Amino acid sequence: MGAHTECALHVLWGDVLEVPEEVADAPVAPVAPVDSQAAPRPRRRGRTALLIAGAAVLGLVAGTCAGYLVQADREPTRLPPLSQPTVPQAKGKGPEPLSAAQDRRVRTDGDLRKLLLKKPRGTKEADWLAGSDGWMDLAAYADMYKSPDEVFDDLVGQEFRRAAVTGWKSGTTTLEIRLIQFRQEEAPAAADVAENSQYWADAEDATDSWTIPGTGSGTAYVHTEPETEAGYLPLYSAEAHAWRGDVAMEIWIYDTKPISKKKIMDLAKRQMERL
Repeated sequence: MGAHTECALHVLWGDVLEVPEEVADAPVAPVAPVDSQAAPRPRRRGRTALLIAGAAVLGLVAGTCAGYLVQADREPTRLPPLSQPTVPQAKGKGPEPLSAAQDRRVRTDGDLRKLLLKKPRGTKEADWLAGSDGWMDLAAYADMYKSPDEVFDDLVGQEFRRAAVTGWKSGTTTLEIRLIQFRQEEAPAAADVAENSQYWADAEDATDSWTIPGTGSGTAYVHTEPETEAGYLPLYSAEAHAWRGDVAMEIWIYDTKPISKKKIMDLAKRQMERL
């Protein structure tokens, strides 16, 4: 008798047909009289059914044992080597790194204030600018909005890095330019901030708008109806919002006279060319 057959018989006769002692010693219940008119009852499984089931188990276990024995007699299959052939490195020099003039990231990682438009000759310094020495920290920038606390929390989530600001006054015109930079490790915050500002600018009544060339979605706006308040001259305004990389740009112009499209567009184009 082979080893796999002995394995199968041990499982069959040792585990299937062995009757526990408490079952063998149990009293036999009396048999009820047969009622010829009663519905037929299903036949109880007897020894024949048990032997058939045992034969099925025997075949299954025997096959399993045979499989183990056949596999044990075979030669082990060789596996492919883990190491791969070395790929020769290409000869020649790699591409030259970009110069500081070509690499925009080099410019924006430097002094952000140097990327702001220069104050024209004959204009006055802006004494109303928030921040210090051309820089605006997170609190100073958030304070420019109507709900500083909410904006502060939003800017923290948007990974605010820093902001640079400049401005000047010429006659009745006052102007302010801001560059807001974000770390952008989680999301494109500069684009989100610019698009949010564009949304609110578009929502104002009596507003004309134009796309800033070379900026994709950058937009300049002129509000044709002035804000009025008793005791003050009417105040017209224009604004521009765009972004490039991790920097969002904002331009604000105020005047007691209507502001032309040429004025806001020229400032926006020249400022974006420096980013």
